[in-house]
Amino acid sequence: MISKTKYLLPSLLALVAAACSPGQGKAQDAGLAPPNRHAPAGAAEMRLSFAPVVKKAAPAVVNVYARRVVRQQIDPFWQLFGGVPRGMTQERVLQSLGSGVIVRADGLIVTNNHVVEGGQEFMVVLSDRREFPAKVLLADPHTDLAVLKIEVGSERLPVLPIEDSGDTQVGDLVLAIGNPFGVGQTVTNGIVSALNRTDGPSGAGGSYIQTDAPINPGNSGGALVDMDGNLIGINSMIISNSGGSNGVGLAIPGAMVRRVVETAVGGGHTLVRAWLGAKTDPITGEIAKSIGLTTPQGALVTNLYPGGPAAKAGLKTGDVVTAVNGAAVNDPANLNFQIATLAPGQIAKVAYLRDGKPMTANVRVEPPSGGEAVERTLAGETPLTGTTVSDFTPAAADKLGLDPYGANGVVLTKVPAQSFAAGRLGLQPGDLIRGVNGREVSSVGDLQAALAQAQAARRGWSLTIQRGSQVTTVQLGR
Repeated sequence: MISKTKYLLPSLLALVAAACSPGQGKAQDAGLAPPNRHAPAGAAEMRLSFAPVVKKAAPAVVNVYARRVVRQQIDPFWQLFGGVPRGMTQERVLQSLGSGVIVRADGLIVTNNHVVEGGQEFMVVLSDRREFPAKVLLADPHTDLAVLKIEVGSERLPVLPIEDSGDTQVGDLVLAIGNPFGVGQTVTNGIVSALNRTDGPSGAGGSYIQTDAPINPGNSGGALVDMDGNLIGINSMIISNSGGSNGVGLAIPGAMVRRVVETAVGGGHTLVRAWLGAKTDPITGEIAKSIGLTTPQGALVTNLYPGGPAAKAGLKTGDVVTAVNGAAVNDPANLNFQIATLAPGQIAKVAYLRDGKPMTANVRVEPPSGGEAVERTLAGETPLTGTTVSDFTPAAADKLGLDPYGANGVVLTKVPAQSFAAGRLGLQPGDLIRGVNGREVSSVGDLQAALAQAQAARRGWSLTIQRGSQVTTVQLGR
């Protein structure tokens, strides 16, 4: 065995040297045919390689870094040695990583809100590794989208066109481009697994494109691209028990992306959502049978806000909304999403059923009524001191993600962690204060008067509080 190795080793070294020498080891020198390589000429050949789509789309996908500095107390362990004063703090830099997509050549970039949320400084790294500081033009937690801007002078950056025509179909091939785990720009492929997916994690709402293209942490804010190199969605979340990709990724559709980007381009710093002014419930199998529907699809109108867009257009309780501007409505979340993609003031052609008969209405969608809610911070010596409240209007409910129907009172918008209301009562933003010591309150003025009266009487406190559909009364002694 030793002698065989002795004789084989020089031969192997000779072959390696020949392969590594300039001009040696090439296929043509050995009489072999060179490999063929060409770009696919059409859709039929596209299955052989995604390279042409990647070459077109990847330069418009960027990395986004958000940085913030926090102060935290130094570990008390080091105080035992006397070298660190008691209670001394130090700065710690926290950094989050995500992806983004250039949608305008002058440096306008769209990403997820959760990528930049809480950040103080932002950096964008282009596909060619150049770095630019960025500023946030718009950040919207409801849609989980944010728009950034970098200054590139007269340079024109590569962009991804936004596809929002609604032509995307289940089964379409797609690519997910982003920066998973910070390893660098990565491309994965899959198909559109579902459309109008509204049962996202944590009841997140919206209407998502579902894909099986692998998406992992760091892909947030990256591009979901069709085979024409268009942006059909912003990769936003995954449904996973392990935290890694299990083939269920959710992307925010292009229609909502365009709506947010256009708002930022128009100078808006917050997204003003359109509102139908109708509360709707899903169509169950039983409801479908009772009203003569063959399939349980649509949104059943169960309440109308007085003077809201739907009421003005003539819709009534019991109507079933089936489509908006020709696009089918699957459920209430999908209906709300379709309305939210419209700008306030636009006309929505709403198709609905009334007593089994198809009807249509032209609804001018508007922002939730009540305007920008006026907030006040409560003072004095009461259980609610330090909290911030506002009147409970549809606008306030929309801002907090609450149901504006069938509830009244004053809504808590901010509850400091160190306050009595948070620490002892467990109150949180979105809770409604409906009464104080038996006195009903329906406005901030009512609440302040009731608190002042109870404080002057120097009696105990009785607070009626609503959270969701649950109403409870809390008794506090002096």
